[in-house]
Amino acid sequence: MRICLQSILLLLLILVGLSSCRKDVDLTDIEYNPQEFRIAIPATDPPYPQLEIPADNPMTIDGVALGRALFYDPILSADGTMSCASCHKQELSFTDGLAVSTGIDNIAGTRSSMSLLDIGFFYRGLFWDGSVSTLEEQALLPVEDPIELHNQWPDVVEKFREHEAYPELFRKAFGIESDADITKELAAKAIAQFERTLVSSGNSKYDRVISSATDIFTDQEQMGFEIFFSEGLTGFPDGQCFHCHGAPMLTDNSFRNNGIDEALDSLDFKDLGRGVATGSSADNGQFRTTSLRNIEHTAPYMHDGRFATLEEVMDHYSSGGENSWGKDPLILDIKLNEEEKAAVIAFLKTLSDEDFLTNPAYSNPN
Repeated sequence: MRICLQSILLLLLILVGLSSCRKDVDLTDIEYNPQEFRIAIPATDPPYPQLEIPADNPMTIDGVALGRALFYDPILSADGTMSCASCHKQELSFTDGLAVSTGIDNIAGTRSSMSLLDIGFFYRGLFWDGSVSTLEEQALLPVEDPIELHNQWPDVVEKFREHEAYPELFRKAFGIESDADITKELAAKAIAQFERTLVSSGNSKYDRVISSATDIFTDQEQMGFEIFFSEGLTGFPDGQCFHCHGAPMLTDNSFRNNGIDEALDSLDFKDLGRGVATGSSADNGQFRTTSLRNIEHTAPYMHDGRFATLEEVMDHYSSGGENSWGKDPLILDIKLNEEEKAAVIAFLKTLSDEDFLTNPAYSNPN
């Protein structure tokens, strides 16, 4: 028995040694000829801001193609069942339609999956609390998050190296010389490149009315537009909307306490929000001001998905919200009537961008 155990141990050591001697695959015979990927920024009035591209991650056609493949590939998850696209579905403006998302172990998170529309322009921090500065940083996190994809990057990278297609795709995207050069950082850069392409088409009804007069609002939509933007100067109530959701992106990329939680002091919040990211209690209870583009398709609403419909959202803002410590001064008791709230919702639906939701360049390549 002792000799048998020794033999088994010796065999295992030999197998481990053989596996560790796996030869790197030379990729230099594959052409590396990076071509610039040019993102189409919509011609809106006022214009979109300049899209900032990191110097160490220029946009290339092959980089975007690799990022798109990775975004949709469940290879990123520990059990091969979920991908980035599982929580960011194109037809829902890259949200998932749930109040809070669940990962591969069916454990619910605490916050709603955010839309990726125009995500490349979010320069004040990503996530609901702005805790991450760049798309490259953000793309690294879901893989090892125990509530999300619950994997380990070394295991994922090894799968990339053994994959029939990924070594060549990494070579074309980044000019690596062998499969040993594949890293999690390069994977994150590729995903970030793809996500930067997720830009509004600029062809919503709102854009057509504002920029080219090729379309017109209905009477109800026009009323909603006036309430949203006019500051009460046109005979309609001032809805206070545009201060936080101004054109062209329909967000000011700020973080605010919008009064959805009653709170007696800075610690009286179930979720401290931005305060966790900054370490400042003055930021407690604040969350990202989301874009209202495609808002019709991104229910439920707020950081925890508490409002199922736009009607509930309008009821909240019309009421002035809860008695909440640090509530933004723009959250006022404006008391819109039912007709006025319905008009604002009709206007919000003119922000829907069907071209974005159906753009084949954003869909699963497989």
